[in-house]
Amino acid sequence: MNMFVRLVVLGIRARLRGHIDPLGPCRTPFRVLPTDLDLLGHMNNGVYFSVFDLARVDLMTRSGLLGKLRERGWYPVVTAETASFRRSLKPFRRFDVHTRIVGWDERHLYLEHRVVTGGKLATTAMIQARFLSRTGERIAPERLIDLLDDSPARPELPDWVADWSAASYEHSREHAHLQ
Repeated sequence: MNMFVRLVVLGIRARLRGHIDPLGPCRTPFRVLPTDLDLLGHMNNGVYFSVFDLARVDLMTRSGLLGKLRERGWYPVVTAETASFRRSLKPFRRFDVHTRIVGWDERHLYLEHRVVTGGKLATTAMIQARFLSRTGERIAPERLIDLLDDSPARPELPDWVADWSAASYEHSREHAHLQ
């Protein structure tokens, strides 16, 4: 099934599933489809990141943030991401993606995705996102949080997330001359 079709289905289901806290957790159900498979017969690692995109849309929709972003012409872009794979997902296997906002700094919002199937953790991922306006303005995460009716308290960003972010930036900076 095409990711666009999944997005449409997710949008319909999100309206039926009810409001959630903007920091999460948000549980989004999925099933491994034949189009998700790689040559070894399990879900392709690239498909995970597309599914994570959908899970973030579910979190933003159900928390009310997506509508407020659209009103202002703001949108998220992923600036860094990493995943660890523990268990394979085979065809037609049901799984849930648990999404939560881990924290933010002056520039980025950090989200965690946990793929759970049969009560067991299969995959974890960390996503760093920046928000932009249609004019290219960088939107500080604090401004996003201020949009919410009940602005949640800022969680303490774990040291390992800050270290990962700094390492990702240095890595990309080191290789910037290759362009």
